[in-house]
Amino acid sequence: MPEQDGMKAAIQEVIKAMMDRVMENVLVNDPFLPDEHHAKRPLYAALVPDEIFKGSHFERRFVTPFGSVWERLAVVAASYGLGYGTTGRTISGNVKEERLRRITEVLNRLEHPANGVRIKPDWDKELAYVMAGGGGEIPVTVICDVYAEDRKNNRRYAFELKAPLPNSDQTKVSKEKILKLNAMEPRQIDAAYYALPYNPYGVRREDYAWTFPARWFDMKKDEVVLIGNDFWETIGGLGTYQAFISAINEIGVGYRERIYRQFLGIEPPKGFDTLKL
Repeated sequence: MPEQDGMKAAIQEVIKAMMDRVMENVLVNDPFLPDEHHAKRPLYAALVPDEIFKGSHFERRFVTPFGSVWERLAVVAASYGLGYGTTGRTISGNVKEERLRRITEVLNRLEHPANGVRIKPDWDKELAYVMAGGGGEIPVTVICDVYAEDRKNNRRYAFELKAPLPNSDQTKVSKEKILKLNAMEPRQIDAAYYALPYNPYGVRREDYAWTFPARWFDMKKDEVVLIGNDFWETIGGLGTYQAFISAINEIGVGYRERIYRQFLGIEPPKGFDTLKL
């Protein structure tokens, strides 16, 4: 399909740009220097092979830039799927005063257990409670991670897109933003979601087990939460996640070989080119 081919090529362009920067950093700008490592950490160097720390050196320079890559990949998916996507979109509207107070109340209850008993998050109940609030209107501005528009059906979406293992503070901020977006009158978006690009615990949503976001959302049941395939197909349409996997698999072998040969300085092990997502 031409659209999926275009999406796959755009996904690969984003990944290649990031990986080429990473390789430039670890090979030229900020390489692992064994002599420096030995001087700074003589005990570590005496006990642990350099290759272990060399791998850690690469990992730190790889993981950090990947955070912003997820957002760029989401924009690619939205552009080819729904029709339009962008990052850092500012959304402004009015929220009733009592709704704002209730948003703070909901978050405080989740953060501070009453009598030592922690309240479990329940999106439907919390949102209904917030929306029942009245009062005067107060201008509110929210900057969402990813904003997308379904150009065919005239629908607008906001996504708080976080790495697969987000911390508690990040998730709290995201929940506050999503509640505010839902509480705006008139509505500026048709739906807002808390999204993770993939599930590190397996395929099924109920297998997700990272505890920090579970303080703020029921990660297994809340409809406002999208993980992995559910997110990619919401923003890009059916087949988006598979297009993403296919795009990564096609270029992954070449980068793994470069890392083995150029960074680690060893021959790739047998079967390195058969590993796929």
